[in-house]
Amino acid sequence: MFDRDVWQEIFNTLKTNKLRTFLTGFSVGWAIFILVMLLASVNGMQNGFVGQFNDDATNSIFVRTGTTSKAYGGFEAGRRIQLKNDDLEYIKQSFSKDIEYISARYYANTAARYKEETGSYSVQATHPDHQAIEKTLVVAGRYINEADIVNKAKVAVIGRKVAEDLFKKEDPLGKFIEFNGLPFRVIGIFTDDGDDNAERRIYAPVSTYQRIYGNTNEIASIALTYNPNYDLTEALAFSERLEILMKRRHKIAPDDQAGLNVWNYAEAFENISSFTSVLKGIGIGVGFLILVAGIVGIGNIMVFTIKERTKEIGVRKALGARPRQIINLVLLESVFITTISGFVGLLFAWMILAAVGPMIETPAFSNPSVNLSTVVTATIILIIAGVLAGLLPAMKAANVKPIVALSDI
Repeated sequence: MFDRDVWQEIFNTLKTNKLRTFLTGFSVGWAIFILVMLLASVNGMQNGFVGQFNDDATNSIFVRTGTTSKAYGGFEAGRRIQLKNDDLEYIKQSFSKDIEYISARYYANTAARYKEETGSYSVQATHPDHQAIEKTLVVAGRYINEADIVNKAKVAVIGRKVAEDLFKKEDPLGKFIEFNGLPFRVIGIFTDDGDDNAERRIYAPVSTYQRIYGNTNEIASIALTYNPNYDLTEALAFSERLEILMKRRHKIAPDDQAGLNVWNYAEAFENISSFTSVLKGIGIGVGFLILVAGIVGIGNIMVFTIKERTKEIGVRKALGARPRQIINLVLLESVFITTISGFVGLLFAWMILAAVGPMIETPAFSNPSVNLSTVVTATIILIIAGVLAGLLPAMKAANVKPIVALSDI
């Protein structure tokens, strides 16, 4: 491998057949380029999917209700299921060791007014724990606290866009906004990593909105996070137990997802992981097939090269060259071509991803990239490809008989 004369001969052979060498190397370089780009695209899709869930804690569970689709427990289908404050307390007590944070959600729309400025916004009335569940970043003031819940305080945490719409450059903290004619004091401003629409939301104490809308104890849904130390199996088992208990409490058929549904982020991530694993497998499969085509192409070229150099190989063997030396010569040439051309394809793919990848940010596709393990794997594949491409031609060269090779001289 470190014989200078061997490498000089390899370079002379490549220089003599420049076009053939280029076309041979191009097939492998293109195969590696396609393989890396496919894997980066799969990572981009996975980043996009995961990014859509970044607004919430990844160990979140949401309990939502609707209208039953099946008759059960003496009740007919079509029954509207309504969650109440008691359901929240029931879950707290039943799963005290499983739950990290929990909050009710009560939805409303409001026509907001401050001085001469007006706007229509969605209100989400919640408990203090909702800040951790929603990963709400308060940049000024504070979030809702327990005292606000107990006192049914008319306070609000407004999104950055709401503050810009209504207050312009004025500091909103401590000011009063009219929500449908009722004054609410601004206690905080938040930002959201999601989108501008998320920052046009308003948070308020759930107890306040329940009192405003007829002293009701009804809630729209329940959001919670489970023990962050749970693995996927434990997380799914917990949400299953929660669903069974809540359906039993509200007399809903166990398989009726329309009446009550418990949605677990862990399940979504499992589905995403399965989907991206399939895509990654397809990408690797396609890249492998393209690489095989390149290896076959290099093998054919090497066979043709061996045929051209039959007399030269015969002379070498007549002068005492061993079969192993002939095999090493052919394999080194094959590995050199595949490795260099493959690295060029790998470098080209990396440069494109480094330049363009960070600029791609969409809900379904974000920052396509490859990690170090992919680069290392591709490098190993290149070396193996070179060996495989040159193995059969090398064996053929080693079996050349000197007397036959020299008979035409």
